[in-house]
Amino acid sequence: MDLDYLAAGLSVPDTAKGLKITGLTADSRKVRPGFLFAAFKGASVDGTKFAPDAATAGANAILCADDAVETVRAACGDKVIVIGAAEPRRAFARMAARFYGAQPDTIVAVTGTAGKTSVAHFARQIFQAAGHPAASLGTLGIVKPGGESYGGLTTPDPVLLHEQLALLEDEGVNHAAMEASSHGLDQYRLDGVRLTAAAFTNLGRDHMDYHPTIEDYLRAKLRLFSELLPAGGTVVVDPGEKYADRVLAVAQKRGLPVLSVGETGKDLKLTGLKPSGAGQELTLQTARGEYRVTLPLIGRFQVSNALIAAGLAMASGIDTGAVMRALENLKGAPGRLELAGKTGQGGLVFVDYAHKPDALDNALAALKPFASGKLSVIVGAGGDRDPGKRELMGAAAARHADLVIVTDDNPRSEDPATIRKAVLSGAPEALEIGDRYEAIAEGVRRLKQGDILCVAGKGHETGQIVGDTVIPFSDHDAVKRAISLEGNT
Repeated sequence: MDLDYLAAGLSVPDTAKGLKITGLTADSRKVRPGFLFAAFKGASVDGTKFAPDAATAGANAILCADDAVETVRAACGDKVIVIGAAEPRRAFARMAARFYGAQPDTIVAVTGTAGKTSVAHFARQIFQAAGHPAASLGTLGIVKPGGESYGGLTTPDPVLLHEQLALLEDEGVNHAAMEASSHGLDQYRLDGVRLTAAAFTNLGRDHMDYHPTIEDYLRAKLRLFSELLPAGGTVVVDPGEKYADRVLAVAQKRGLPVLSVGETGKDLKLTGLKPSGAGQELTLQTARGEYRVTLPLIGRFQVSNALIAAGLAMASGIDTGAVMRALENLKGAPGRLELAGKTGQGGLVFVDYAHKPDALDNALAALKPFASGKLSVIVGAGGDRDPGKRELMGAAAARHADLVIVTDDNPRSEDPATIRKAVLSGAPEALEIGDRYEAIAEGVRRLKQGDILCVAGKGHETGQIVGDTVIPFSDHDAVKRAISLEGNT
């Protein structure tokens, strides 16, 4: 692809006219002859220092910040064309979009603290049920129409993202639902994605190790609506959620259409909700009239997630009746309040990805009505991440559970005992069992008829991060092993 087309809107030297670019990367180790290398200045690594390596490897062009152009040129000499941009990360994402070109015709995105994975997972299922080959992209990786999945970053880097979107389109996928993380939005990874609709779930405490304040965190989320969603794109939101008013203000300022859902919504209004077996019966008011839907999921938060996904589908032109029918067959996302096993005594074990205070509150509140006996929870907190939420995790567990077991959950480079101590400060009556398998085994051992155990924190993950090492570990496998051994005692 010609560099001048790829770098549209940027100043490209006349000597570079017709120069071909064969690939893009922000990793100097991946540069091949003819590539464009993006030299970003990060918090810990200055990519401009690797520009000479990229030039030596055969890069045809280097993209950097405007104020770094002369430095990079001086370091690389005449080996390579150097292009500057006021915001090089945004420019690079748009280059990736032009380089790969093709995308599914309909793409929706969802942001928020909790629920993104479930909403994307549900939206894909609704699209698929309506007859459209669909995929979802996010924490669970890329899930394709056949159900196969791979990868696993909430928001991939722009080169990988646009490469995968092009591959999906080439495979016949015409609808896609994707998660938009605050990191991805803040780092311009989604720029260049052609969106039909975008949704907001909620906002709670998360990523305070990256965002200095809640306001900064929210501002990153709002980029999805203020900058990425094109004119005419629909905003989907539950007005009853905290901070939804900020999303609605952006929509009003830009004149974007809004599709609102939930108890205070207008377009997909929840007028009735009651338990129904292992699910919930919803009464929904729409422009097409009233619908009664049995949602096969537990938890008030799953109702919210399902309605947001339904709103995204309706905003994308899916018939209301088809959306309502699809809701009755939704399957929960892996590791999201997923039943992992049942003991011989009749106790149930659920695995949930909740690793934030609000998410843990929601998960335990959803399970409590189903526990005719005791509700127990296994909880921890990650190392090298926001330390302020550790006590809050313990407090959320203690608020709902009859028994709290504090254990390790990806301690990374920190002392696990120090992390557990912080969690215990919010749940002083909890048991402390550092070894995660032993904690699960103890929780399983105590289960009796009518009891429920929630193993929180890791969900679908299959590794425990200790130091720089990822040790194979699955909560699902640990639960099965503990139940099996308990059954033999």
